[in-house]
Amino acid sequence: MTVFVTGAAGFIGSALVRDLVLVDGEEVVSIDKLTYAGSEENLAEISSSNQHHFEKVDICDAKQISTLFEKYRPTAVYHLAAESHVDRSIDGPADFVQTNLVGTFTMLQASLEYWRELGKSEQDAFRFLHVSTDEVYGELGAEGYFSETSSYEPSSPYSASKAGSDHLARAWQRTYGLPVLVTNCSNNYGPYQFPEKLLPVIILNALEGRPLPIYGKGENIRDWLYVHDHTAALRLVVGKGRVGETYMIGGRAEETNINIVHAICKILDETYPDKAPHSELIEFVKDRPGHDARYAVDCSKIEKELGWSQTLNLEQGLKKTVDWYLRNLNWVGAVGEGAEKARRGLGENES
Repeated sequence: MTVFVTGAAGFIGSALVRDLVLVDGEEVVSIDKLTYAGSEENLAEISSSNQHHFEKVDICDAKQISTLFEKYRPTAVYHLAAESHVDRSIDGPADFVQTNLVGTFTMLQASLEYWRELGKSEQDAFRFLHVSTDEVYGELGAEGYFSETSSYEPSSPYSASKAGSDHLARAWQRTYGLPVLVTNCSNNYGPYQFPEKLLPVIILNALEGRPLPIYGKGENIRDWLYVHDHTAALRLVVGKGRVGETYMIGGRAEETNINIVHAICKILDETYPDKAPHSELIEFVKDRPGHDARYAVDCSKIEKELGWSQTLNLEQGLKKTVDWYLRNLNWVGAVGEGAEKARRGLGENES
C-alpha cells in the first residue's frame, strides 16, 4: 500500500513519515513545498529507503497534485501541510489563507476525483485524514476540556484558517461521500521542531547564554503532546477510525509556559552545571495579541474507541527532547536559516 503525507518535511509530518516507513513498513510519498519550516534534512534518516519518495509540490497546484494521484495510486492521504506559526499569521495572514484553505480544498478535490474512479472495494478502503489543531476552539476557562463537540471560536488568523479547513474537510465527507476523518491535537513537542517554536528557542538560546523570551507572564496553559505519540494516534485513526468522525488527541499534560521553561532549564542545569542556573536568562516580553489563556483536550474518545495511549509522560518527553537537540546541533544549523530572529506577532506588520 502507498500513502501520501502532505507537509512531510515539517515537524509533525516528518515524524509521521519516519514512523510509517520505519515502524509500519508503508510505502510513503512525501509531498512538501519546502518553505521556511520544511526541510529534507528532517527526512534524511529514510532518504535512501526504496519505500520513500519525495515530491516537491505545492498543495495549491491542482494539476501537479492530480498527477501525483495518477502516478502513485495512494490508499490514504495524511493531510498535514499547513502554515502553522501563529506569530507569522498575525503579521502576514495571506499565506495562511492560501495554504490552509485553498491548499486543503485542492487536496480534497483531487482526492475526490481520484476516489470516484476507484473500484468499490478500493473506495471502501480509501481514507483522507485531515490533521488539525485544538486552537480552532478558541480559549478555555480555568476548567473543562475541548471535546469533539466543542464549538469553534478561533482567535488568530492561523486558527481561523485551520477552522475553515476543518469545515471544508467535513463538507467533502457529508456532501460528496469522500471517506474523511479529522483530528485535532494539542501542543506538539519533540525532535525536529522548527527553531522558532517555544521549546527549541528556549533550549538553543540557553545553550548560547541568550535571553529566554516568555510572552506576558508565562501563565498561558497548554496541553503538551510528544510528537511520536501524536503520529501513533494518526496512524490508528487511518487504520481503525470511523469515517466522518473527529478524534481529539491530547497529552493529558497541562502546564504553563513558564513552568515548561523552568523544567527545560533544570534539565540543562544537570547537563551544564557550570552555566547553572539557566533560569536566570528568563526574560518576559510583550504578550502576543489575542493570546489564548488555556487549551486542553479530552482524548477519551480515541483512547476508548481505538485503544490509543501515550508512551511518554511530560517529564520523560522533555528530557528526551532536550537530549535530542543537544545531540543534533548540526541539524539546527542546517534548517535554522529560515527562522525569524526578530520578534514577530505584535500585529505591527502588514502583508
